[in-house]
Amino acid sequence: MPKNRPYLYHELTNSICTTCYRKVEAKIIEEDGRIYMVKRCLVHGPEKVLISTDVDYYHRTREFIKPSEMPLVWNTPIKYGCPYDCGLCPDHEQHSCLTLLEITDHCNLQCPICFAESSPHRTSYRSLEQIAFMLDRIVENEGEPDIVQISGGEPTTHPQFFEILDMCKSRPIQHIMLNTNGIRIAQDREFTKRLASYMPGFEIYLQFDSFEADVLKELRGADLRRIREDAIRHLNKYNLSTTLVVTLKKGLNDTEIGKIIQYGLKQKAVRGVTIQPIQAAGRLEGYDPATDRLTVSEVRQMIIDQSEVFQEDDILPVPCHPDCLAMGYALKLGREVLPLTRMIEPSILLEGDSNTIVFEQDPVIRGKLFELLSTGHSPISSALSLKSLLCCLPLAAVPKEINYDNVFRVIIMQFLDAYNFDVRSVKKSCVHIVHPDGRIIPFDTYNLFYRDDKEKLLEERKQEIATAWD
Repeated sequence: MPKNRPYLYHELTNSICTTCYRKVEAKIIEEDGRIYMVKRCLVHGPEKVLISTDVDYYHRTREFIKPSEMPLVWNTPIKYGCPYDCGLCPDHEQHSCLTLLEITDHCNLQCPICFAESSPHRTSYRSLEQIAFMLDRIVENEGEPDIVQISGGEPTTHPQFFEILDMCKSRPIQHIMLNTNGIRIAQDREFTKRLASYMPGFEIYLQFDSFEADVLKELRGADLRRIREDAIRHLNKYNLSTTLVVTLKKGLNDTEIGKIIQYGLKQKAVRGVTIQPIQAAGRLEGYDPATDRLTVSEVRQMIIDQSEVFQEDDILPVPCHPDCLAMGYALKLGREVLPLTRMIEPSILLEGDSNTIVFEQDPVIRGKLFELLSTGHSPISSALSLKSLLCCLPLAAVPKEINYDNVFRVIIMQFLDAYNFDVRSVKKSCVHIVHPDGRIIPFDTYNLFYRDDKEKLLEERKQEIATAWD
């Protein structure tokens, strides 16, 4: 009688060797209640990488598939194959839901964990002409870009920062985010007041990793508790829409997820929390990928276990990139918080209907929703639809009382690294970076292959391919 393998074989994809970054075949298998990627490099041997700790959730991500949305133009031809043709090349399967615009390499911190390897010692600032060119490429690709995130380095250190904001505002960009460590916001209330003048359609993406000094020193190289406190106070004063962004390291700050969510719910200006497990790219002091990596399923379970709001049906895969994005959202109405994701019919997300979200017909839940909306806690009119509030979700037809102040979102945003790199998945990446030369490149591949001098290694891989063809 044939002997069975000790695992279930699910699919075959392409990955890369974590040592030499050569493309290798990879099997996705289910073993002992977990999902693994198994791959082998001819030079550096086999690797086995944990992909998901939740088999059921992994299978659910395979159900959250919707038609691919393309950019208006393609930027590079298909020649060497993914991930060597970024981008965007015609083989990519998702437009830019969010595009990062990096305006400087300089930073007023030197974080031990930094995908861009920024520091006070890097002092280059992109010129307004260069930034205008990069913005124009984003608009050329998207027409009316959903979200452009101004990033760095620390972008608020750019000497022409507000001129750059004005350049963004003068273009048909629906939503602008500022990715910041919050130091200038904390130290200069008038700066924060001026930022608030750019609303609506403007949001702060605020670094917020922990309440503990030792954790902040390990991740950021400094005790930033007072900075965070002052920054939140200034943001609340002007009700400047803010997302708290947690860089998550296993065994370090992963027990604080629930506390950060509850803290965010109590802040007037905070619209949500984004949790980003560390991507093994860039500067990684004190990081061991064998012990410190986290999967989306692990983070999702931590939210469910630690949060007083979100349960199993409240954190769903995001259809445009379900492997790496999960989201839940709620209504924040006075002292009451009502999870909203469970009220959405998932098929609406998958069928691409951009006009309607169907709320669950359960009379108790539906009655509770409208009871809360009628208490007077909520504003009387809506300035923005849920499409404007929630990256990657369809336009929603919702009661007019729901606006930006009501909505609280929790997002898990994982970026692929050399360990879990999956060509099948990276083709659906919707978070991109605009290269100084105008290419629009997925965040995952940019930090592995295209940042700074890393393209030298990429050219070696391309030359190997070209030689093999010859």
